[in-house]
Amino acid sequence: MPFTTISVIGLGYIGLPTAAVFASRKKQVIGVDVNQNAVDIINRGQIHIVEPDLDMVVHAAVTEGYLRATTKPEPADAFLIAVPTPFKGDYEPDLTYIESASKSIAPVLKKGDLVILESTSPVGATEQMAAWLAEARPDLSFPQTHGENSDIRVAHCPERVLPGHVLRELVQNDRVIGGMTPKCSQLAISLYKIFVQGECIVTNARTAEMCKLTENSSRDVGIAFANELSMICDKLGINVWELISLANRHPRVNILQPGPGVGGHCIAVDPWFIVSKTPEQARLIRTAREVNDSKPQWVIEKVKIAISDFLQANPEKTAREVTIACFGLAFKPDIDDLRESPAFSITQQIAEIHSGIVLAVDPNITSLPSDHKGRLTLTTIDTALCELDILLLLVDHKEFKEIPKIEIQKHIVIDTRGIYQK
Repeated sequence: MPFTTISVIGLGYIGLPTAAVFASRKKQVIGVDVNQNAVDIINRGQIHIVEPDLDMVVHAAVTEGYLRATTKPEPADAFLIAVPTPFKGDYEPDLTYIESASKSIAPVLKKGDLVILESTSPVGATEQMAAWLAEARPDLSFPQTHGENSDIRVAHCPERVLPGHVLRELVQNDRVIGGMTPKCSQLAISLYKIFVQGECIVTNARTAEMCKLTENSSRDVGIAFANELSMICDKLGINVWELISLANRHPRVNILQPGPGVGGHCIAVDPWFIVSKTPEQARLIRTAREVNDSKPQWVIEKVKIAISDFLQANPEKTAREVTIACFGLAFKPDIDDLRESPAFSITQQIAEIHSGIVLAVDPNITSLPSDHKGRLTLTTIDTALCELDILLLLVDHKEFKEIPKIEIQKHIVIDTRGIYQK
């Protein structure tokens, strides 16, 4: 079917770029978000997140009349749900955002519509979404009861893009299409082929859900190995970055780089979706999560040792006079995303336990979240370098790599990313 109007529910780091790319292909796109401020910003042709080149695409789409944002869903031919899927309590998946999105679009659904869940989800979430829709619209039929003859088509198509490269990867990456029936999959393919140049590979909804979780769990296990190596090497007096560089010269070895932990809404979260469903079987996946979750505390202990070393070298000073600058707050380089960020968490914890000044430095962050200001002061690289006693490097933003070596050598440095030690 020709998709005349496409609706994207959730205008965050995935939803807004997806909406913009559809709009750039001259499709009418209605973006829906519960955040009125985000809606207003987008309708001005601006963006509320940091993503290279997205501002130009959104501005053009809004100016040309192809993209419009609202807080209330409207009729469309296809609905893409791209809302958060955090976890709650004991790492249990929280599907309340998906439930709310489903119930919000249910009143405007009509026969022939396609609903795609893009949110990274535990296995079975697409079926649960279809059940919520069916409950809200008993006048329509759905794949779980009517198979290929359903009024509404339902599929899962997980996003698999890298923040900072979203626009390019949305277009170029292969897509896994998990329809609840073959016809659901085919309709989903025809939608994505509006802009996707990569291959669209068909599977069922459960396999598509598990595929995204598997991709991120594989990354998490690899990072856990690197992080565990870094703690072992620290104990043994070995430069872990040199070690990994040497080991990676083996033709069949490719060890990842260690860091202060694992962040973002994917790698730090998705493995728990597998563990929650199959706790007895997911032993390695659970252990990797625990290793990566333990790394921030290890970094904080390193800071405590650095404070002690500084005070021993400067006996005239007290801890209250020691200034610590935390370089990097985002969960990965060159973006502004604080979701599940170990760097931000470490910085907050240091501000809570340290009696002196704690400076936060991140060239992509213009203000701290209102509930996280407290004793933390956001400042510039130059100001921090003038005032700090201990430099804690947490994120390898490009601006930090450009700091002259002579500036770094003046200070006590804890480098969790290895950019000053390689």
